[in-house]
Amino acid sequence: MMTILTPILEAIYLFIILLMTAQAIFNIRLRLFIWESPEQALLNRAPTVYREPRLSFTIMLPARHEEDVYRETIQKVYDLNYPRRLVQVLAICREDDPGTIAEAQAKINELRDPNVQLVVFNDKPINKPHGLNLALKVSKGDVVTIFDAEDEPHPDILNIINTTMLNESVDVVQSGVQLMNHNTKWFCFLNVLEYFFWFKSSLHFFARIGMTPLGGNTVFARRLLMEQLGGWDETCLTEDADLGIRLSIAHARVRIIYDDEFVTREETPHSIEQFIKQRTRWNQGFIQILFNGIWRKLEKPSQRFLALYVLILPELQALFALMVPVSVVMFFVVKLPLWLAMVTFLPLYCFVLAIFIDLAGLHEFLKAHHRPWRWREAATLLLAFFPYQLLLGLGAMRAVWRYIKGTSNWEKTAHIGQHRGNNAASGKHVA
Repeated sequence: MMTILTPILEAIYLFIILLMTAQAIFNIRLRLFIWESPEQALLNRAPTVYREPRLSFTIMLPARHEEDVYRETIQKVYDLNYPRRLVQVLAICREDDPGTIAEAQAKINELRDPNVQLVVFNDKPINKPHGLNLALKVSKGDVVTIFDAEDEPHPDILNIINTTMLNESVDVVQSGVQLMNHNTKWFCFLNVLEYFFWFKSSLHFFARIGMTPLGGNTVFARRLLMEQLGGWDETCLTEDADLGIRLSIAHARVRIIYDDEFVTREETPHSIEQFIKQRTRWNQGFIQILFNGIWRKLEKPSQRFLALYVLILPELQALFALMVPVSVVMFFVVKLPLWLAMVTFLPLYCFVLAIFIDLAGLHEFLKAHHRPWRWREAATLLLAFFPYQLLLGLGAMRAVWRYIKGTSNWEKTAHIGQHRGNNAASGKHVA
């Protein structure tokens, strides 16, 4: 026998459906922002003529249990096309990680350069921002930046940043970060496209409003400004987003660059478990920032609204994930008015549109990185779309649950170098 909802329950259900629709439409708006006009697309271009190197850089390489990839990363950073006298490299490890320390020390001994140094700490908290703050105290460069232990920065990245900062007098440059192993696992397709749209388009929208949640690496900031801000928040699980908000409050001039040729290459998490843990940490960090209230210091209402939207997404994703089984049950046991039943299809229409945008994004990604289009990969993306939303929902729900319990330990994402070597370069599928 079919059940009829009360007017109050109908209103609540309608509100949730409209909220899901509004969120989906705005997300589509963010993804397509950079393509609205040719002038906006030009924002992503890196300079083609480099200025004489004037700025000095401190490159921070935080690592924990990264024995498999760390030595190669130090070498890649050391080999960047920039005068070595203007580059300080700080390998950051904790004392209880002898394997990574040994790899770093071996590479430092091999390079025999006093500008390549090892920073080892033994106090708490055991997390990335604490190591960065300690490194900031011994940094010497005009500009400080971070690369993660598995990163592959472009050889000319420092020339690009030096030229951009000198030409445009900006305080912070967020250069592009791109996951590269798009076909190693079924969820990798959509994970790669998230980065593609976020750094290529969405961040430009945030920068235009003046509220820019920065990425975790390939962010270049003037050292004096970082010291004035007190470095990174060691209690926050998303210290990068928190830093972006504090820079926005300080009226820092932020420049976003995403040039496909010059992106920093990274890998997706290598398993579903690692992916969910990573999303849990990010979502819980947003919840922490939401409730610490620092975003309310943003000057303009549009900035505060945009910050609220970003920071409340974990709760929204958790709610939407819970609504999926509820909606399925309601389909069989609840009789809705015809108008309300039609409205419930609005989020589905948005999802269908998002799928086509993802297909277009996959084509653009493959074209930009000289990889072949394969219809079976497009089919995999289509089949993975809704299961991927489920993974996002699980990460959000887990973040909310951890926050309620008061659990805030740093769950590190393991790296195995999937984006390095022939498989990542040629697009070969790895099961």
